[in-house]
Amino acid sequence: MKKVLVVGAGGFAGGFIVEEGLSRGYEVYAGLRESTSRKYLTDPRIKFTVFNFDEPESLKTTLSEAMPGEEKWDWIVYNLGATKAISFSDFSKINYEYLREFLNALKETDKVPEKFLLMSSLSVHGPRHEKDGGRFTETDIPAPNTRYGASKLKAEMLLNMDKIPYIIFRPTGIYGPRDKDYFLMLQTISKGFDFSAGYKKQLLTFIYVEDLARAIYDALEKAPVNQTYIISEEAAYTQKEFRKIAANALGKKGVISIPLPLWAVKGVSTVAEKWGVARMKPSTLNSDKYNIMKQRNWDVDVSKAKKDFGFKPQVSLEEGIKKAIEWYKKEKWL
Repeated sequence: MKKVLVVGAGGFAGGFIVEEGLSRGYEVYAGLRESTSRKYLTDPRIKFTVFNFDEPESLKTTLSEAMPGEEKWDWIVYNLGATKAISFSDFSKINYEYLREFLNALKETDKVPEKFLLMSSLSVHGPRHEKDGGRFTETDIPAPNTRYGASKLKAEMLLNMDKIPYIIFRPTGIYGPRDKDYFLMLQTISKGFDFSAGYKKQLLTFIYVEDLARAIYDALEKAPVNQTYIISEEAAYTQKEFRKIAANALGKKGVISIPLPLWAVKGVSTVAEKWGVARMKPSTLNSDKYNIMKQRNWDVDVSKAKKDFGFKPQVSLEEGIKKAIEWYKKEKWL
């Protein structure tokens, strides 16, 4: 039985990653912080490992206690990260420095696994194909235009140089039950409105959270090490297509499309970000989010993942949105 540690198990995707590992018969450890909610980590088979990333020296003790002697995890999935923060230093601390200290602790305690899978992001690419209309591939030279993307690229570079057998995932927009970001879009559409940024056509890509979890274990089981993969459903959708799919799933016949000029979106994002800084709380709308909304092309090529470990998403956007909305209604979010 493989032993798997999921670091960042309390996050949106983390719970699904833990569940998928258990469903495959693995011995799964949920790595989280003391303050992290365990609401979706209730399976009695889960073994918990509590980390304090703000005290790097404690990481070695935690690893040694969780895996005494010569024991070690076969695989580690590193899902810890921040998608929004007040400053780049906060992004760098959580997405890069925590990883650096964790890798150092693994090496110093001789707990380096057979495979270490890092959850990165498609944002490391930046707006590479705005003019040529091409699809993102793993051979693109990264040029992130967000603080989040830059911090994730730093993490990738660290892992690449650290002589640890790695697999890097760059997923596109992750959605599904428990997600809060796409929920806001669905909530707005449920009220009969759909706000979008800019007037030019935008191509969007998505990955259903359970498909992401399945891809993680497929890669750990089959993919070679020291490789990077873009993870997404193969189809790309316009904002109009997304709105239609969401409206149908919500049973909403009339939805008013309200495209906003980019200058207005930028202004609102700037004000929201400053207000977040004043409150010392990251705002959902910020300069990073503006750059993401401004980008017109998020189309991707997943042929490398298909070739190396048979990647094949099982859930289309239409089916995934229905599943998410059913969950939101059951939990009375909608």
